Amino acid sequence: MSLFFSVLAAVGGILYKITGNQHAFSLDDPNISYPLYSDTFTITVVGIVALVVPAVIIMVLSLLIPTSTITRHGSRELSPWKLRLWEWHTGWLGLCLSLAGAFFVVSGLKDIVGKPRPDFLARCNPDLSNISAHLAGGLGLRREGAAVLVRASICQNTDAAVIKDGFAAFPSGHSSFAWAGLLYLSLWLCAKFAIIPPSHPTGPSALTRNGPPAYPPTSRPAAPPLYLLLIAASPVGLALCICATRYSDYMHAGWDIMSATIIGVFFACLSFRWYHTFPSTSPIRPTEDGGGWAFSPRSRSHALWVAYGSRGYPESDNTSGYDDLELGPVGH
Repeated sequence: MSLFFSVLAAVGGILYKITGNQHAFSLDDPNISYPLYSDTFTITVVGIVALVVPAVIIMVLSLLIPTSTITRHGSRELSPWKLRLWEWHTGWLGLCLSLAGAFFVVSGLKDIVGKPRPDFLARCNPDLSNISAHLAGGLGLRREGAAVLVRASICQNTDAAVIKDGFAAFPSGHSSFAWAGLLYLSLWLCAKFAIIPPSHPTGPSALTRNGPPAYPPTSRPAAPPLYLLLIAASPVGLALCICATRYSDYMHAGWDIMSATIIGVFFACLSFRWYHTFPSTSPIRPTEDGGGWAFSPRSRSHALWVAYGSRGYPESDNTSGYDDLELGPVGH
């Protein structure tokens, strides 16, 4: 699995480094005429915030799971440290899948689209004395006074990296990476600390026709403390802050940021759901409660493949335990 993430991230890195498409542009376009500012959040800072910080938080909280909580979750034969390590392992797997997937998709789209940034003309420093040598098209070639499109060769800036980065507006890499890492962390925290709105059962299953409620007040779910909601929402607030600075720094248009947000949110939700469950607050379906724990490891026979028509990847006919590739024999 780590090899898959490494390959995905490596391919994304190659796509990030190569020079992709450079879209033709107009020198009269006000949308690319903004001043050139430095990043409020550099890519290094975003990497630390969206990758390193969530990884450390997941590791620490997984290793600090109380033994009493583990005992309530499974049988007393289950090794507490194996479960802690498995929660840590799956937490990092989901984080890596989210970030690597978003990085790969965004890097590829940047190369294909090659959209100029809002500050592109400030980066470019176009040669206005020789526009005709760099024409790419436009109605101005046939009608006087109409706009013409030019190629990147018109730029006098000799820093190739600055020009290359100027054609990386769509989608926003900072925004997608921030959402992929920080939203995943928020979902992980919500699952582990049961920070979800309580369900309110209604209908005949919740109330009897002529008698007292089927679920008395003492058995109804309660809302989690508000301070936990604040803690879980903090990573999302930081992701929003990073997105806002990409607009205020004139690095991206609004649609570039929104598109990147969609990509980051998609991979964060997919990656979390791939490895983790959410606790249920419904008294109607207590058996569907995953408790916020990670899914079980795949068995050795189903590690890389599962036969058509089978019931899934766990060893369903093994009731005493399973032999996991990462952790070895795990008993229930």
